[in-house]
Amino acid sequence: MARRFIMEFERPLAELEDQLEHLKRLQVAEQNAELAAEIAGLEQQIDELRDTLYRSLTPWEKVQVSRHPERPRAQDYVRRLFDDVFVLRGDRAFGDDQAMLAAFAAIEGRRCLVLAHRKGRDFKENVTRNFGQPHPEGFRKARRAMEIADKFGLPVVSFVDTAGAYPGIEAEERGQAWAIAANLAALSAVRVPVVVAAVGEGGSGGALAIGFGDRLIMLENAWYSVISPEGGATILYKDAARASEAAAALRITAEDLRDLGIADEVLPEPLGGAHRDPDAVYPFVRDAVVRALDELSQVPPDALLEARYRRLREFGAVVETDL
Repeated sequence: MARRFIMEFERPLAELEDQLEHLKRLQVAEQNAELAAEIAGLEQQIDELRDTLYRSLTPWEKVQVSRHPERPRAQDYVRRLFDDVFVLRGDRAFGDDQAMLAAFAAIEGRRCLVLAHRKGRDFKENVTRNFGQPHPEGFRKARRAMEIADKFGLPVVSFVDTAGAYPGIEAEERGQAWAIAANLAALSAVRVPVVVAAVGEGGSGGALAIGFGDRLIMLENAWYSVISPEGGATILYKDAARASEAAAALRITAEDLRDLGIADEVLPEPLGGAHRDPDAVYPFVRDAVVRALDELSQVPPDALLEARYRRLREFGAVVETDL
């Protein structure tokens, strides 16, 4: 049986679980009834540690959960929540970026455009999808799809899960910054509802390019920030190894963003993370997206644009003082 991926902070729990498994095998092999009490005590200890561990995750530990290789990917939500999916390909300028999904689909009978970052499940798939980091052609594909959705009055639903836009020289040569800026302009101007679901990582402009709109729904262990904790630590402390400190200072967690008025709703995950029981998470996300679409569909386009503008202007706090 393949061993599950263990995050650093889970190691004490994993060691106890290994001890428990060893005792259970020993009990069966030796028919030793005296081990039952020891097994029961260890099981109780594991339950208590698991509860303590997962109910008090630090911001950096939540970042690790968001990166778990078994965590449901953005495209998993599209596959599970949407019907009649018609995938769009290419940006009509350079190529088709596998790190960005754009598709027309239906959710609970509501037609919409779906955008999603795409990570892989294994190394080969991650290479193909550039580890979920879009190139300019990925953002241009998304913008082309947004313009079509706007033309036909279809709401936009985005699933965010990326460490950031690809920072390589070839991406810069093809206009990475311009592509992200153009997407922000398009998201600002579309006269249809835009609902964003942050389901994993939300890194910088790569996330923002499809990740702002009229509602922001976040999973409990998702994060969203102007920069990754490692990048922030490099700038703030000149040491990427201090990422845990930067994660706390940047206030990047779903709860932080809800408190700051940026996230509208935080959805619970199974104890330990969404990868522990994905089937329990999908209905929460579906219901939240449908609820947001129903609410926003009642708002006239002009009022929708005005509310979106006010929403952006209200982010952050400005304090005026006499110097």
